[in-house]
Amino acid sequence: MNNSNKDRVFAEAIKKPQDFVFDEKVAAVFPDMLLRSIPGYPAIIGMIETLTAQFAQNGSRLYDLGCSLGASAQAMQRGLKADKCRIIAIDNSPAMIGKCCQQPQNAAAPAKIEYLCEDILSSKISDASIVVMNFTLQFVEPGRRCEMLDRIYNGMRPGGILILSEKVRFADPAVNELLIEVYHAFKKANGYSELEISQKRAALEKVLIPESIRDHRDRLIRAGFKSADVWFQCFNFMSMLAIK
Repeated sequence: MNNSNKDRVFAEAIKKPQDFVFDEKVAAVFPDMLLRSIPGYPAIIGMIETLTAQFAQNGSRLYDLGCSLGASAQAMQRGLKADKCRIIAIDNSPAMIGKCCQQPQNAAAPAKIEYLCEDILSSKISDASIVVMNFTLQFVEPGRRCEMLDRIYNGMRPGGILILSEKVRFADPAVNELLIEVYHAFKKANGYSELEISQKRAALEKVLIPESIRDHRDRLIRAGFKSADVWFQCFNFMSMLAIK
């Protein structure tokens, strides 16, 4: 990766701190940001491909909600073995969707990826066998998260799955702080400076609001999913598999 695609969004001191936004500057370096900021991210993307091969149903729709640059949608496309499916990737960031649309698609894939620039809180979800929210729900206003998951559940086929990946917090303050410290050490090991870590944390403070694993599980079960279990966790990042 050349230096122009390396994440240096928070490398210089910022005089007027602002909330984190998924703008052109972030979109340009997003793959590097993900790899260096989310422990186990490649494993999660790889498992989305594997789960798609197992759970995608013929003639159904596969959704990547909050798709950013479409990594999850592309994983679903690689894993898809079912016939006559649609892959729909949605994000409210014009910068992200613009970059998605510039990416060449695999002509031999069983389904093209349809990219939509809209708010997932108002997107229509129907006839879905797979829905992915990969580090997306954490950016939804907490008061609207139940509504979001209810809409997903109601738009899914029986036997369909939701893959929900999130940054989480822990009830024990000491454990929570310890895992935050370990996570920051992970970011330092990946080349981020103290300034970058501090400034990004401040920018995300009012935008990314994490909850506990129990909060997520309880909400999924309340929505109607018959099971909701963690399949991946590293530090304060996890991914759950919920089955309708």
